Amino acid sequence: MNAMLLTPDSRHTFATLLDARTLTDSDDTQPAIIYLETDQPPITVTRREFREQVRQHAAGLDALGLRAGDLLIIAHTQNLESIYAFWGALLLGAIPSMFPTLTDKLDPQVYMRGMAELARLSDVRAVLTTDAFAPELTPHVPCPVYGSEDLTTQAHREGRSAPPAARPSTDAVAFLQHSSGTTGLQKGVALSHRAVLNQLAHYSAALALSSDDVIVSWLPLYHDMGLIAGFLLPLVQGVPLVLMSPFDWVQHPALLFRAIHDYRGTLCWLPNFAYNHCARRIRARDLEGLSLTSMRQLINCSEPVQAASHALFLERFAPLGARPEMLGVSYAMAENTFAVTQTPPGQPARLDTIDRAALEHEGRAVPVPHDHPNAHTRVSCGPCIAGTQARVLDADGAPLPDRHVGEIAIQSDCLLSGYYRRPDIQPFREGWYLTGDRGYMADGEVYIVGRSKDLIINAGKNVYPQDIEAIVNTVTGVHAGRAVAFGVPDEREGTELIAVVAEVKTEDAEERRQISAAIRQAVARASTVTVSYVHLVGAKWLIKTSSGKIARAANREKWLAERSASRSGGHEPTPGG
Repeated sequence: MNAMLLTPDSRHTFATLLDARTLTDSDDTQPAIIYLETDQPPITVTRREFREQVRQHAAGLDALGLRAGDLLIIAHTQNLESIYAFWGALLLGAIPSMFPTLTDKLDPQVYMRGMAELARLSDVRAVLTTDAFAPELTPHVPCPVYGSEDLTTQAHREGRSAPPAARPSTDAVAFLQHSSGTTGLQKGVALSHRAVLNQLAHYSAALALSSDDVIVSWLPLYHDMGLIAGFLLPLVQGVPLVLMSPFDWVQHPALLFRAIHDYRGTLCWLPNFAYNHCARRIRARDLEGLSLTSMRQLINCSEPVQAASHALFLERFAPLGARPEMLGVSYAMAENTFAVTQTPPGQPARLDTIDRAALEHEGRAVPVPHDHPNAHTRVSCGPCIAGTQARVLDADGAPLPDRHVGEIAIQSDCLLSGYYRRPDIQPFREGWYLTGDRGYMADGEVYIVGRSKDLIINAGKNVYPQDIEAIVNTVTGVHAGRAVAFGVPDEREGTELIAVVAEVKTEDAEERRQISAAIRQAVARASTVTVSYVHLVGAKWLIKTSSGKIARAANREKWLAERSASRSGGHEPTPGG
C-alpha cells in the first residue's frame, strides 16, 4: 500500500480531516473529482481547483456569520456546490451535515416538520439550499436559510477572503450524519475527526486501497454509504472520485457502467436493489463496447443482501467481465462512521445455506444441504474490519454462541461521540453499541437477518419482513423495490398476521386480482408463512425515508388508517382479501 495514504501505520500523521490528501498533496494537477451529468460534458476538478473552491465557500460562510462550532445543514440537490460547502464548513471549523432537499418522493409536510424539529432540537445555525427552495423552506425553520446566490454574493460584496483554516481538536465533532426516518430526522450522529480518520484508515486496509484505485459513485451524500465511501474516502485518500447524480443514475443506470469503463473504475458501493435495477433496466444496446474488468469490488451495502440479486447481476453482466469475486458485502451504519465488516478483496461473499424452520422457530442458523426442503440462503457480510468487533446478544444482554440469532452489538474506535444534543438517547450497554439489528456469527463472519423492531411473530415463527419483501419484489406486475411487509396483531387468532402493500402500475381490477394471488402463492412457495392481507396501490403511495428506504412503520400506520376508514364505512377487509 502506498505510504502516502492514510493507513493504520500512517494514522498518526493525520490529526483532522483537514489533513486530507486532496487538500494538502503537492501534486495539485491530479483530478480530485470528475463530475458527470446526463447530456453534459464531464467536469474535471483538479486538487488545486478543489482547494480554491473550498476556500471561496469558506469565505462565503464566514461572510454569512457562520463560526467554528456552528451546525450547518446542507440541503442541496447533489452537485459540486454542496461538496464545496461541506469542506468549506470544515475549513471554518463549523459542523456540516448533508441533508436531502425536497423531492417528489418525499411528503412535503413530513419533510418540513422534520426539518423544523431538527433545527429546533439541534440548534441549527443555518441551512444552505437552492435558490428556488430557500423561500419555500424559510417560513418553516427557526434559523436563516440561504440560497446559492446568498453564499456567493455576500463574500464578493464584502471582499472576503477565506479565513485561516480552523485547528479543531482531533476529538471535536467533525460533522453529523442524520439518521433516515420519517419521524427521527432530528437524531444526529455526531462523529469526531478521530473516529472518522480511524474508520478511513481501517476500512482502506480492509479494501487493500491503493493510489491506483478509482472510486465511482452515484450515491446521495446525505446517506452514510455515499458520504463516507463515495465522498470522504476518496478525497481524504487523494484517489479520483467519479461522481454522478442519483437521479440521473436511476433514470439511466447504464451511466454507471459507462463511467466505470471510461475511467477504469475499481471500487463502487451499491444497495441491494441496484443489482436488480441494473440487471433489469439496462438495455443491451447501452452496453455495447463496455467492460467491467477494471473493477476490484462492487460492494453491496445498506440493505439486506439477497443471494438472488448477486446471481442475477452475474448472469446478466458476465459478458462484460463481472465475476463472483467482484461482488463484496459490507455491513455498515452511521453510528460506526460507516463499515463494521467487509468481504476481503479477491474472494466472493460467503453463502450460508440454513434451515429456515430452525431460524424461524428456534432462532438458530442450522446448516443444511442446498437440496434440503427448508433450505434458505444467507449472504455473509464478511469479517469485522480492524478496530471493530461484533458480538450477538440475547434478550438479557448475554453473549450468544455462533449460529444463534440475537441483537448485534459492536465496539470500535470509529463509534459516534453520541447523538447530537440528545442526552436522552443512550445506545450503549457496558461500552457496546446496540445496533437494533438481528443476526448471527459463523466462522468469524457476520450475517444479518433483520431489524429487531420489524420482527413479525406469526404462529410462533420469527418472520423477517425483508425476506417477504424480497419474494414479493419478484412477482410480475409489482414495481420492483416498492413493496412492504409488516405484522398486524389479530386478537381472534392470538398472533400477528402478515400484511403486504405493493405498488403496481395497472388499475385493471382483474389484473390486480391476479397479482394479489401471485403474491400469496409466491410467498407460500418460498417460505413457511401465509400472507393474510395484500393491498395493491398506485405509484407514490408508499412512504419512504429521506435516504429512499421504505419506511416500514409509517406505511404500516398508513395502511391501518385506511383500513380503519374502510371499516367505519362498512368495508371491512378480511384476512386473505
